[in-house]
Amino acid sequence: MRSLFLSAGTLWQRELVRFFRQRSRVIGALGPPILFWFLIGSGLGSSFRLAALPAGVEGANYLQYFFPGTIALIVLFTAIFSTISIIEDRHEGFLQSVLVAPAPRASLVLGKIAGGTTLAFVQAVFFLCFCPLVGISVEWLPLIFLLLILLLVSFGLTGLGFLLAWQLDSTQGFHAIMNLFLIPMWLLSGALFPISGAPFWLRMVMRLNPLTYSVSAMQNSFLANGHVLARGIVNLGACFMVTAAFAALTFGMSMWTVNRS
Repeated sequence: MRSLFLSAGTLWQRELVRFFRQRSRVIGALGPPILFWFLIGSGLGSSFRLAALPAGVEGANYLQYFFPGTIALIVLFTAIFSTISIIEDRHEGFLQSVLVAPAPRASLVLGKIAGGTTLAFVQAVFFLCFCPLVGISVEWLPLIFLLLILLLVSFGLTGLGFLLAWQLDSTQGFHAIMNLFLIPMWLLSGALFPISGAPFWLRMVMRLNPLTYSVSAMQNSFLANGHVLARGIVNLGACFMVTAAFAALTFGMSMWTVNRS
């Protein structure tokens, strides 16, 4: 156990040091989501109000509604950038050195995912500081629940990125998978539009998306004009269970994949 946590802690520290030494990664993880939030939120604000979707939005403008989705996008971007390092480590020979070291392979999975989770969580919490600027508030008890959801979804998305990166041998292939799988996963999470306003077949797809429940939990934690940003598709307890199950599933599959190959 000491070897496991020592090795995992070393890899976790390495991920943090590498991230903050590369300013382009910091800007790349935070910049695009904030830019998307401001431009899309400002551009679609009038159209969103004209749509008048009381079943999905209660007294919130689009810039406010898009806020939780932007947090999910920040976590997704950070998970993508942090797990690309697995492919780079393989090409540089570092990954092979870790695998032959006298330490359990579980330490590699735990250290890499913990590092990406920490980076994603810290950046998501930093973005929460923008809440007062757009008229969003959160009470203390929902804030604790929100932070727990952010931690779980950061862990789950980083685990998913790890699982995908481990199977690939090129960063170009990883970006292709990202555009084909990860970005649509975010688009169909209720981040851009309420699930209540989607066609029936699209609502079914969104309900099968685990990220939908994480975004729904975040939307129910924020208040705008005294109302939640959007009504959840299920209760908060179910959102928490699905998010936790998603995090456990991606971690378990990552462990199984690394020990198998």
